Amino acid sequence: MDRTLTLSDWSLIQSFLAVADSGSLSAAARELGRSQPTLGRQIQILESELGVSLFDRHARGLKLSQVGTQLLPMAQQMHEAMSAFSLTAAGQSQQLEGSVRITASVFASHHLLPPILAEIRKQEPAIQLELVATDVTENLLYREADIAVRMYRPEQMDIISRYLGDVPLCFCAATSYLDRAGRPTTPQELFDHDLVGFDANEEIISKMREKGWPVGKDSFATRCDLQSAYWELVRAGCGIGFSQVKVAQADPDVEILQLDVDIPILPVWLAAPQAMRQTPRIRRVWDLLAEGLKAGL
Repeated sequence: MDRTLTLSDWSLIQSFLAVADSGSLSAAARELGRSQPTLGRQIQILESELGVSLFDRHARGLKLSQVGTQLLPMAQQMHEAMSAFSLTAAGQSQQLEGSVRITASVFASHHLLPPILAEIRKQEPAIQLELVATDVTENLLYREADIAVRMYRPEQMDIISRYLGDVPLCFCAATSYLDRAGRPTTPQELFDHDLVGFDANEEIISKMREKGWPVGKDSFATRCDLQSAYWELVRAGCGIGFSQVKVAQADPDVEILQLDVDIPILPVWLAAPQAMRQTPRIRRVWDLLAEGLKAGL
């Protein structure tokens, strides 16, 4: 183990970390966007160069060996150092041209961002936009995205954030469902109806219990954690659910229910790595995103 790894070996360390995290070559290959055979060869090369076995092979995948477990913290430190190196270098670019990678929830990516991104492209055609629609929190410090649209206050260190305003929520349902089942006029009448809720996510249940409503998972006739699919279930007539007021107002097949219930709001924040915030193209997209999102609240 006397060989010193060079900068060109960084992809081998990335492969090692991905396999260690996922426990399988196939899952790690999907994460890194590489083929499974390529990833397997990279692990073999790294093991050969170091002269050690990093993983124990078994029927259900790969498990870190004793040596691999000892090396993992150092590989993670390398990952953080290389990310900081890349982030700092990228932050020095003074060109307006180039790509800006934006991440947002799947729902926000479908319903809030498209017209805003279209306007940014209209105003700044030299800037290419990449939209990462995911409900998994991307790590901005690892350059998984340049700017994040969050529905909560970012608290990660070395991240600059800006509060833009609040998104109001509402009870709503498809007109087809309400024509069939009737329209509730009080909160108590909600429980005479089919409700659409989340599945593993207990956010709706906890908020309703805070209001003294004795609900559980079985109180919801249809359940889904993916919010874009959740919205389609409401639109299709599965029952009464929640949505952002402006999204519900824009859908001719959905009605907002006036039930005199105080529903929590969603705060909207922008976030970006402090090292990248003043890069001209990122600063410009940040400003246009803030302008577009604030106008839509």
